[in-house]
Amino acid sequence: MSFNLAESKPYAPVWNKYRPALLKLMVESANEPQEYKLYSHEFKAMNPKEKGFSFTLQVFQGKALNNIRKSPIAQDLLGILEQSKKASELMSVNSYEFTLDKQFVLRVIKKEGES
Repeated sequence: MSFNLAESKPYAPVWNKYRPALLKLMVESANEPQEYKLYSHEFKAMNPKEKGFSFTLQVFQGKALNNIRKSPIAQDLLGILEQSKKASELMSVNSYEFTLDKQFVLRVIKKEGES
């Protein structure tokens, strides 16, 4: 059985590029919520047909706490975080909320333990 990785995870390459920034945001969110402006054209180039890119992803112990089935962009973010040893360590002790708004500002909020 073969499948095209790009089709199943269209946003993974972009999230992978931002992985160092994502980890930094997760670490620094221990003090206060963090924001990071992403480039909308990078995401739009991955899936030009997509209309809504905004999402909220609540994650704890490598699992989404909220339903992200209808958000491939959030699913791909979770997939990239799961591949990172550092992100997995952070998510094993605390829950995090990742929110991407319509202006492509990513917000990272660390919650204490399980929310």
